[in-house]
Amino acid sequence: MYFHPYVQIKNLLLEGAEREIWVAGWVRTKRETKELAFLELNDGSCQKNLQLVVDRNEWSAVLTGVSTGASVRAKGSLRPSPAPGQKWELAVVALEVVGPADPQTYPLQKKRHSYEFLREIAHLRPRTNTFSALARVRNTLAFSIHEFFQNHGYVWVNTPLITASDAEGAGQMFRVTTLDVEKPPRTPEGQVDWSKDFFGKEAHLTVSGQLNGETFATSLGAIYTFGPTFRAENSNTTRHLAEFWMVEPETAWLDLAGNMDLAEDFLKFLVTKILEKNIEELTFFDQWVEKGLLETLNSVAYGNFSKITYTQAVAELQKSKKDFEYPVTWGNDLQSEHERYLTDEVYKGPVIVTNYPKEIKAFYMKLNGDGKTVKAMDVLVPRLGEIIGGSEREERLDVLEDRMNELKMPLESYSWYLDLRRFGSVPHSGFGLGFERLLQYVTGMGNIRDVIPFPRTVGSADF
Repeated sequence: MYFHPYVQIKNLLLEGAEREIWVAGWVRTKRETKELAFLELNDGSCQKNLQLVVDRNEWSAVLTGVSTGASVRAKGSLRPSPAPGQKWELAVVALEVVGPADPQTYPLQKKRHSYEFLREIAHLRPRTNTFSALARVRNTLAFSIHEFFQNHGYVWVNTPLITASDAEGAGQMFRVTTLDVEKPPRTPEGQVDWSKDFFGKEAHLTVSGQLNGETFATSLGAIYTFGPTFRAENSNTTRHLAEFWMVEPETAWLDLAGNMDLAEDFLKFLVTKILEKNIEELTFFDQWVEKGLLETLNSVAYGNFSKITYTQAVAELQKSKKDFEYPVTWGNDLQSEHERYLTDEVYKGPVIVTNYPKEIKAFYMKLNGDGKTVKAMDVLVPRLGEIIGGSEREERLDVLEDRMNELKMPLESYSWYLDLRRFGSVPHSGFGLGFERLLQYVTGMGNIRDVIPFPRTVGSADF
């Protein structure tokens, strides 16, 4: 039976029993007096360090190789600590440096480093308080996503990363090809001959697993996808990544109202879970990153979600007479500043906005009876704005074909998608949650590049 080779600091501090143990980790700080050396050891299992108390006379030779960043293992007796701010310390009886770290070149010294600098050393930034906390929160949320849907009878479906369809119709996709980029084969008309490519046609990295997910929802009833997606959007901002993770449930027989309830329950479940399991990390973020974070998260977990239409939202924004950077006009999409105004100042909590103009939403969203709006929904949360986007899907073949023709989309490329409407079509709904956007929200981090281990952005694919 597997067991961890060393007792994790998290468990040591929880158990709080005097005993002799081995520990291992990385040295955060080292300070010395005439007789003793004090090493702050962190093993990544929690936010707290364990203080190692070492006899300098006995371990002087080993201590010369101990510096910030070095990995060590130690044996000792866990005992109550007389120092303030910590309950326990380890009185060391054996100490070994496993991996030294040159103090002249190790970039993470005992001082505050900017996030911009830490992005340059993304391979080392998990050793900081901020990024180790982010990793643990990300882990909890990922597990909780599976937990929520599995508890509700959903089936996890792995949708393809390489596709010949553009789910959003946006065209901002990364091409996948094995053709010689310098001398690609040409058709008689001089165009690139994609029939000579690996797949015999143009292929791209997916922007969404939704369309593939719908095929399983209309067979299994309730499914979800959770995996990486890609968008070649040339936006060098704090809100955009070229590679990010998406959660996309699809549910047969579910209308827009049910989809809204599912999104609300899902978001509340996730926030409640991290408040239960990662309160130490969230307290850290509340103190050092975003003041008031815990209060906001509690309002989402235990508060009410207001529900308004897009038309009502526009009226509310126009009534405010507020000098927005982007003018508020019916027919234009809501911007982040509009969304935050609605959540932070008008409704003072999460808001679900429905029934958007069809021109600003995707082709697959179900057309309302007015012919102008679609059964779309966006979940807006305080401080951030949109965090979930979804809709009831258009299950009527003729209406969907008319919409695709209106947008000049090639119906033959989507014949399989249209088959879902030809053979046993049913009402169904779904939504998408950007995982990194959620992480930004629950941690208060201002830049989305800091909530994914190795960010892929315009001009940057390092590590």
